[in-house]
Amino acid sequence: MILTNAHIVLENEVIHGSVTIRDGQIESIDQGTVTLPGMLDCDGGYLLPGMVELHTDNMEKHFTPRPGVAWPGLSAFKVHDAQMISAGITTVFDAISVGDVVEGSERLSNLTRMADALNESRTRELTRSDHLLHLRCEVSHEDTLNNFKQLSEQYQPQLVSVMDHSPGQRQFASIEKYRQYYQGKYKLSDSEMAAFITRQTDASRLYSDNYRREICAICHQRGIPLASHDDASREHVAESVGFNMVIAEFPTTYEAAREAHGHGMAVLMGAPNVVRGGSHSGNIAAHTLASEGLLDILSSDYYPASLLDAAFKLASDDNNQYDLAKAVALVSSKPAQSVGLNDRGRIAEGLNADLIWCEATHDHPHIRHVWKRGQRVF
Repeated sequence: MILTNAHIVLENEVIHGSVTIRDGQIESIDQGTVTLPGMLDCDGGYLLPGMVELHTDNMEKHFTPRPGVAWPGLSAFKVHDAQMISAGITTVFDAISVGDVVEGSERLSNLTRMADALNESRTRELTRSDHLLHLRCEVSHEDTLNNFKQLSEQYQPQLVSVMDHSPGQRQFASIEKYRQYYQGKYKLSDSEMAAFITRQTDASRLYSDNYRREICAICHQRGIPLASHDDASREHVAESVGFNMVIAEFPTTYEAAREAHGHGMAVLMGAPNVVRGGSHSGNIAAHTLASEGLLDILSSDYYPASLLDAAFKLASDDNNQYDLAKAVALVSSKPAQSVGLNDRGRIAEGLNADLIWCEATHDHPHIRHVWKRGQRVF
């Protein structure tokens, strides 16, 4: 198959040309347009590498579409997969939260349901994206360590992140922001919220340090890449570096992002943060880090379509040095490299033919087709 008359977004430049695909891989990349039987004319649109998503919570909402409603696992997973591939995401690290800030939450009851559906869908080849497992470990929860041990033995995660959403630190350094978020989310009275804050603070003191240390040790033994989460200070980053973490997910301050980047950790921020123009929690804005050259990876987090939109939005922003090639790398080659996936994330000879054909009006891309290993999947 030949895709021609396309603006091909390579790792360091954009060229006008053609891509030849054979046996699921990119065989050649050539300048100019060709006229051959079976070719596909891309009408001068953009040809991008399929995107690599390291941290998305998108799967959860399909397993519990309404409070108290548990949707059948395979059906829920297939809808999630369809949403990811339609957004141009050809490799997905599905983030399953091990532990939560509330007892008896649907997130906890869905743990094995989600992991089972992911595993069965891959085994039966029902997916259009490649799905890999990312375990997000809430280390302030009493059951997190035991649940992590069981899940990691049974399902073999490809990425693990360590989180602590306790009040007064990291994402919620502002107690007022913490109160606003969780009181609104769980409809708590003032007295209930005060008790909630006390419980979470006590749980963090009891479990967080020990659980973080043990989980990281297990990951080192098994060669599983580690990510920090919501680092807010130099001390947090020093701790993450000490645990040999390779990704800094959602640092909340400029200081933490700069420190992580300086230590060689890949700084990951939310694409919704870029599209919306700032953090919903009042933390550092992704575009601010981009303007300082401190942004390495984007994640769609809770909104799959934000990933491609954010790349084009950054590329059109005169306040940073990210041209289209460099912006697209944030959602393709950079995340792939950070977790050792060297067969994808770039349009280059010999790599998987995971490709997106899209058109763009101003900073908004519209996807025409998506290919996974040379097979059209959207």
